[in-house]
Amino acid sequence: MLLAAFIGVPNMTVAGVITGRVIFAGTVPPPTKLEVTADQYVCGAEKDAGDLLLSARREIANAVVWLDNPPAGGAAPVTPKVVTIDQKACMYLPRIVVSPVGGTVDFLNSDRLLHNIHSMPKLNAAFNRTQPKNRTISVIFDKPEIVEVTCDLHPWMKAWVVVAAHPFYAITGADGQFAFENLSPGQYRYQAWHERLGTVSGQVTVGDQQPGRLTIEMKTP
Repeated sequence: MLLAAFIGVPNMTVAGVITGRVIFAGTVPPPTKLEVTADQYVCGAEKDAGDLLLSARREIANAVVWLDNPPAGGAAPVTPKVVTIDQKACMYLPRIVVSPVGGTVDFLNSDRLLHNIHSMPKLNAAFNRTQPKNRTISVIFDKPEIVEVTCDLHPWMKAWVVVAAHPFYAITGADGQFAFENLSPGQYRYQAWHERLGTVSGQVTVGDQQPGRLTIEMKTP
């Protein structure tokens, strides 16, 4: 289900900016716990799955929102060419990152045990590399896609690299918020993706009068 609502703004137009949030619709599923089956002296006895993080107001963290047809001109957001994913207490932190095409993800290991980073993308090069404590492994992603990263030694571990085709991508925080600025007037197609809830899409018109607010609803498939 997708709800595109501009609150208090006639004709659904905004002045060069889209702001909004991603929220959960439907019955909230109970939290999922994952059994830890190895290296409990570092990893603990169980883990929160971490694949659906909701605020008290059902706002969704770790959703990725992007524009399918970004503006051709104007000031684009600055996208770091190098981002970092660490491994702490046998979890990937952060769980989701955005990397530009041609960018680098530095995988760290802060745990006092061996991990491995394993991924089988469809478009980018596959990798499966063991990683002892304090070693950094750098991976370059050349093609836009959403890439899952796991650890064979600790199968509950999961991370995602969203390889962005352009700078207009955003990851929601704990409040489910996102924003795109410096947009020229026109109609934009957007998508929102979440690892557990899938993808929803829609359109929004950006005008030159008042800013508005876009609300995207997602639910369990």
